[in-house]
Amino acid sequence: MGELFERVQMEQVYVDGKTFPDCLPKKEIESIVIAYDTRKAKPGFDLSEFVHENFTEPKAIASGYESDVAKPLNEHITDLWPVLTRKPNKEKSSLIPLPRPYIVPGGRFREIYYWDSYFTMLGLQVSKRVDMIENMVNNFAYLIDKIGYIPNGNRSYYKGRSQPPFFSLMVKLLAEEKADDVLIKYLPQLEKEYEFWMQGAERLDITNKSVHRVVLMNDGSVLNRYWDENTAPRPESYREDVELAANAADKEAMYRHIRAAAESGWDFSSRWFKEANEFSTIHTTDIVPVDLNCLLLFLEQTLAEVYKLTNNKAIADRYTKAARLRTSAIKEYCWNESKKFFFDYDFKEQKQKEHFTLAATFPLYFRVASQAQAEHVASTIHSQFFKEGGLITTLSATPQQWDAPNGWAPLQWIAVAGLMNYGMFHLAGAITSKWIALNKKVYKATGKMMEKYNVADTGLMAGGGEYPSQDGFGWTNGVLLKMMSIYY
Repeated sequence: MGELFERVQMEQVYVDGKTFPDCLPKKEIESIVIAYDTRKAKPGFDLSEFVHENFTEPKAIASGYESDVAKPLNEHITDLWPVLTRKPNKEKSSLIPLPRPYIVPGGRFREIYYWDSYFTMLGLQVSKRVDMIENMVNNFAYLIDKIGYIPNGNRSYYKGRSQPPFFSLMVKLLAEEKADDVLIKYLPQLEKEYEFWMQGAERLDITNKSVHRVVLMNDGSVLNRYWDENTAPRPESYREDVELAANAADKEAMYRHIRAAAESGWDFSSRWFKEANEFSTIHTTDIVPVDLNCLLLFLEQTLAEVYKLTNNKAIADRYTKAARLRTSAIKEYCWNESKKFFFDYDFKEQKQKEHFTLAATFPLYFRVASQAQAEHVASTIHSQFFKEGGLITTLSATPQQWDAPNGWAPLQWIAVAGLMNYGMFHLAGAITSKWIALNKKVYKATGKMMEKYNVADTGLMAGGGEYPSQDGFGWTNGVLLKMMSIYY
């Protein structure tokens, strides 16, 4: 299958590299490979014809669905939930079957995605769809039990990497709707999630400062980075990765940096580059990201809370101490007193990155920042990130989709909720107002909710990245419903 796969991707039988890995084989793979080996050297062999003869293309999400822009936007989103719902499926493809129904983002994304799903759940909560929230939490718990962690998405080609660890937030969200017993129910999976992210911590020492996703800092504290167990091109973006690494001195290291950036969810952003406009300078695994460590801090706090509920004081105290140490380390390595902003940290160079990004709002969302720090961050957000349609993702305008001029729903919510945590309701309200207005404007013009938006020039579509802007779109729907429920 290897040679066939490589040819299909490199010769672009499908424009979108993700299409072929998502195809369903019409017969056993072994027989397809034998047929390919037999026919490939014969005169007149047509690769595209062979592929379409032996594989069925995946169906487009929401095909046949037509939106009615006369409907209020919140009704449109409510109508989309069943359109974006997928039921358990045991198809023989790259799809990892799940036991419960779930919501997919839409567009080219025909499977569940880890961090997307939390923001989708925010909207499901507003829609009173607690049943679907519980289904999705159970699916993620199932993946943790089956694989040992939650992969990027439920596709076999996503194994080796995860995504920003929002499982503890999902469990807390479900507990809001049910009871604290929910926290105890998912304790085994919360523990396994933590073990996955902290794997190898016991092996860290002065000569071995980084293992998997853990990094030993100079003061003895342990923080985390993004990682991937694989050092090969991503199957879903095979050609792009091969071409990018063509001139790399160490191709395997390049592929891992690319994959680690995919684990971050910010694929791709100048945040992971040494030079803002040079993708080839990507060095993701050298970076301790401020947002990732805030998420793991919350996981530690959640584990401490659950163990208190079970009256296990010793383990609760252990996680409380871990959370306290991580809080101090985040402030030590990610807060810049002269620039009054939070930054990622390059542990190889032993210095902060210089990229201003919305990751700096995570310490506000998780209440890591002091009041003074939060006010300084808010000042920079207002003066440099706040545009006509909401917040740009970084201050670097590049061809990457997680940079200016694009704005993304999850980061709008993290910023808004973080500002509200520190009493900065005026700025939070202004951002919310702009974001809602932009979502409405695009919906009225197109009948669609988009994956991302151009917030700097609201007359233009968002762009950049490895694929065209997608519509659907799970987390945009969820965040918008949540914002509207608060703002109105």
